[in-house]
Order: sequence, then structure tokens, then C-alpha cells
Amino acid sequence: MKKIFKYTFAIILMGAMISLQSCEDYFDLEENPNLVTNPPLEKLLSTTTQKTGLNSQRVGNITSYFVQYLASPVAGSSTDTYEVTDYTSTWDALYLAMADIYDMKQKAQEQEASDYVGVANILMAYHLMLVTDLWGDAPFSNAFDNSTLTPEFDSAEDLYNTTLTLLDEAIAELSKTDSRVILSPVNDLIYGGDKSKWIKTAYALKARQLNKLTGSSAYNAQAVLTAVENSYTSNADNADMAVFFERNPWAAIADANRRLILGGWLSEQLIEQLKGTTTGVEDPRLEMITDTTINGTYVGTPNGAGNAGTASTTIKDEVYISLNSPITAEDAPIIIVSYPEVKMIEAEAALRAGQAQRAYAAYLEGIRASMELYEVDPAEANAYINDPAIAVGASNLTLDMIFREKFVITYLNPEAWNDARRFDYMYEDFTLPENAALNTFIRRVAYPQGEASKNPNTPETPPLSDPLWWDM
Repeated sequence: MKKIFKYTFAIILMGAMISLQSCEDYFDLEENPNLVTNPPLEKLLSTTTQKTGLNSQRVGNITSYFVQYLASPVAGSSTDTYEVTDYTSTWDALYLAMADIYDMKQKAQEQEASDYVGVANILMAYHLMLVTDLWGDAPFSNAFDNSTLTPEFDSAEDLYNTTLTLLDEAIAELSKTDSRVILSPVNDLIYGGDKSKWIKTAYALKARQLNKLTGSSAYNAQAVLTAVENSYTSNADNADMAVFFERNPWAAIADANRRLILGGWLSEQLIEQLKGTTTGVEDPRLEMITDTTINGTYVGTPNGAGNAGTASTTIKDEVYISLNSPITAEDAPIIIVSYPEVKMIEAEAALRAGQAQRAYAAYLEGIRASMELYEVDPAEANAYINDPAIAVGASNLTLDMIFREKFVITYLNPEAWNDARRFDYMYEDFTLPENAALNTFIRRVAYPQGEASKNPNTPETPPLSDPLWWDM
């Protein structure tokens, strides 16, 4: 449905530009007579929903190297080797989006537009997840109210609790029937104004968050399952965004690679799993994710080692993000959270709760729905699902199998790094990148120089091997 918005994108873009300039937060340090200070709600909605999709991809383009979906063709590249890297541009993009979301919520509350309040809460919760899962402690409680130019950093655990509160409030707001302003079907670039799907997404994100505590005594598998039960029921419910200036940003990387600007190389880890090297079963999603090399084979790039062939040019001796994939084609949507992922959350929580039959059913359904999303031929999908190495029966299902399948399902999604950390990177044959700057796997990123230079409250970055509070 989201593709129908493309013909109106010139109008939407104009609204996005207006609302981008509307933010009066700690990024706007001086008065500017050209700023539009009162954008309409629907324009803020187009801006915030588009930025949410784009920011999901921005963060995914960082974390996909950590989980070895992507690899640099250059040996010892900082993207692969856990060196301290400055992600100021990503931090700024996240906070500028959050400022727009804050403005939309304030305006919606003034206009008693509960639908918009609910969507704003979901978008804010999602952005907080992205921020805190990268950096940990972060500004929020006084970051957007004009009370200070140097906001304090709230603890990551407090921000985690804030996301749950925002999601619960979103569900309550979207469940109201008296919103003075209904969601614009044109300017809502994720769901086209369907607030029932927004409610499902609030529950899907809540399930994500609750499931993050598997390493804590506070983990409540039944609470996760309850959230799942109120979330997605098919791929039609997926939260994704498909309105771009030119093309999906993953497709832009693939196109640049095609024109010999190196980027988007797929990791050996991902390719070997899909080839069946670690499972004994070739995954038919492989040919829907990437194209073969010039030799008709699938060869990934080892993280940290660079291209095993000719690194100076792209001659397709190894495989890359593909313009032919339904996940990374020019008009493919950026997936924020999906039904297959939710089914794997259910499988994990049910298995931890001792509900083996439910776990197994969710596991198989997650794979099936993923095959559908990747547009795999149904016969090939069924052959994979029915293979004895996959269809092991409820009594033989393990967490390893669930995480292995979820690794493919969350291809290029930021959530994959959270899973890798929760699973302690225990994927079969998963190894440190060559020339890694750490002697163990990365658990966080460094605070950006841009924020540290203007905000004295910015903490010193712990070692990148130090886990976040939930990653214990």
C-alpha cells in the first residue's frame, strides 16, 4: 500500500522540509527568521514517519558490520574491526527526528488529536531504542523542552522503562475514538493512517523490549507472549517505509557498488550460513538476498580481512547487497519490525516458558513468513522448512536454532545486534574479525565527538567491550 504514496512525494517532501525546520530544541541555538515554527500536524507526520524508516537504515548500516551481515572489502577497516568510530551524523539524525516527534506530540496534545499523540509515542519509543542500544545513557528528559542547551544524560535503564511507558500510552491514545484530527492516509508513510496497525506495532515493539531482558532476573516470558498476542498476525502488518527521495538507501549502496564505489559487501558469515555450510541445508533465501559472483558462486568477504580477490575494483568475485532482492531493491521498503521477527520472539519466549509446542509452531511460522517476505518460490520454501535439520519437532527445538533463523530474518535490521549481544555471539562458526581492536565482541559504540564537543554532560565512553545494562 505504501507504494501509492510515491506519486504524491513532491507534496510530502515539501511538508517534510517545513517540519524539519520547525524544531526548537537544543540543536537550534540561535533564532532564525526563516524557520517555520508552526507546521501542520500532517506535515509533521510525513516527516517523522519517513525519518523513522531512514534512521532505521542508518543504524542498520552501522550494526550490520558488528553482526557480520556486511564486511569491508578493505583489510583492517574500522567498520569491521571494532575501532572507536565517530557516529556524530547518526546521533544528529536520530535527535533531529526525535525533536520533530516531540513537536508533533506537543501540537497533537494541544489539538486533542489522540491518534497523533499515539503515533508520536511509538516513534519516540523506537528512536530511544535505537539511541540507547547504541550508546547506553543518553539525553531525553530535558532534551527537547528548551530548558537547557546542555541536557543531562538519563540512564539507559531509565530510558528503557520510558520506552515501555511510551508504548503503553500509545496503545491507550490510539484506542480512543474521539481524536479531533484523524491520521492522514497520505502523510502516514508507514501505515497510511491505519491506526489498528499502529497499535499492533506498539505491541510488537513492546515484545521486543520485554524480550531484551533474557539475561536478567526481571525477564517475564509470559509478558512477552501477551504482547506478541496483541501484535502482528501476518506480513501485511509489518512496519515499513517505502517513500524515498530517489531509492531505498540500501539500493543506493548497491547501485554505488555496481559503479565501482565500494560498499555493501556481504560477510562470509552470512553467506556460509545461507549456503548451508553450518547447517547442512542450503537456504533458498540466499538467491533472494544477493546475486552470484562472475563465477556463478556465492562467496562472502571475511570481516577484517578484506576482499580475498581484487580489492581495488568491483569485479563480482564476491557478493554484495543486490538491487534484485525484494529487501534491497530500489522500491523495497525499509523494514522496521516484521511479522517473522515477532514469531521468532514468540518462539524464544515460549521455549523459555516451557511451552515447547507453541515455540515450535511459532518457529516454523516465522520461517514460512520470512520466505514469503523474501518472495521465495513456495516449493523451495516448503522443502527447506520440511528438511529434517529444520523440522526437528517440538521436543528438539533449541535456542540456537531460533537465533540462527532469526539471524536471517533480521538481515540488515538494527535489532540483529541486540540479538547477537543477548546470544553472546554464539552463532555457529562466528569468529572475531581479523585484526580486531578488541579481544572480544563489541557491545557498544563510542559517544560521538559532535555531542561531546557541545555538551559537557557527555559521559566518557567505556571500553567498547563493556556490555550495556541489559546485556549481562
